[in-house]
Amino acid sequence: MGQRVAAPAPAAAVAAERSQRPRRRRRRGTLWPYGFVAPAVLLIGLVFLYPIVQVIRYSFYAGSTGALTYVGTANYRNVVHDPVFVHSVVNNLKLLLTVPVMTALALGIALLLNAGVRGWRAYRAIVFLPYILPATAVGLTFSFLLQRNGVLNTLLRDVGLGALAFDWLGSAHWVVPSIGAVVIWQQLGFGVVIFTAALLALPGEVTEAALLDGATPWQAQRLILIPQIRNIIEFFVVLEAITVLSQIFNYVYVLTGGGPGNASSVMEFYIWKNGFSLGSVGVASTVAVMLLAGTAVLIAFYMRLRARHAEV
Repeated sequence: MGQRVAAPAPAAAVAAERSQRPRRRRRRGTLWPYGFVAPAVLLIGLVFLYPIVQVIRYSFYAGSTGALTYVGTANYRNVVHDPVFVHSVVNNLKLLLTVPVMTALALGIALLLNAGVRGWRAYRAIVFLPYILPATAVGLTFSFLLQRNGVLNTLLRDVGLGALAFDWLGSAHWVVPSIGAVVIWQQLGFGVVIFTAALLALPGEVTEAALLDGATPWQAQRLILIPQIRNIIEFFVVLEAITVLSQIFNYVYVLTGGGPGNASSVMEFYIWKNGFSLGSVGVASTVAVMLLAGTAVLIAFYMRLRARHAEV
C-alpha cells in the first residue's frame, strides 16, 4: 500500500496560527519592562513597605520586642490620654506656624533677588548655605548661642538690651519659639532657591507689558508673578509642613533634649523616648502610625490641589 498524503490544513487554521504569533511576541515584549522594574519594586517593598507593616502590627502590642503581648487598640486609647503626648502634638502644631513665616520670607527674598539686585547669585548662595548644613551641627551651634549666658544674651547685655536677654532654651515659654526660629533659619534657603528658580523660568514679556501699562513693581509681582508660581508655593508649603511634623527630632534632641521637663517634646521625640529610652515598642509604634497618617493627609491634600488645578 502507498503512503497516505496528509491533508492540507484548513486555511482558517493557518491564518489563526499566524495571527497568534505576533500576539505572543507582543505579550513577551510587554513583559520585559516589568522584569527590569521588578528588582527595584522588591527593594522598595523590603525597605519601605515591610517596616510600615511591622510598625502598624506592633502598634497593637505592648511590651518589648522579645516579649510582645497583644492589647488591641489599648495603645491608641492610652496615648491620646497621655498629657505628654498631647503636649507633644500641641508643640508640633505650634511649630507649623513657622511654615507661613518661612514661606513669606522666602518668597519676599526671591522676589527681591528676581528684581535684579546686584550680586543676587552670591546672596542666593549665602541664604542657601544653612540648608545644606547638618541639622545636628546647626543644633549644637544654636545651643551655645541661645543659652542663658550664651553669645546672644551676652551681646544683648553688652549693648544695653539686657531686658531682652531671655532664657531661650531653659524657659518653657520661649523654648518652642526658639526651636521654630532655628528651623526657619535653616529651611529658608530651600524656599528662596526654588522660588527664585521658578521666577527665572517665567517669561518676562508679560511683566514688562504690565509695567509699560502703568502697573507698579509691587502690582506686577502680586498680580502677575506670584499667581504664576502658585503650584511651587503650594508644593513648598506642604513639603515644609511635613518637615515640621516629622523631621525636627535632631533640633529638639540636640537643643533641649525635650526639656525643660517635657516643654519642647514633639511627636518624633516622644516616639524615640518610648521606643528606645523606655523600651515601649507598642507605644512608639502607635505614635509613629499617627504621624504617618498625618503626613499622608497632607500629601493627599496636596494631590487634591494639583488635580483641581489640572481640571482648571
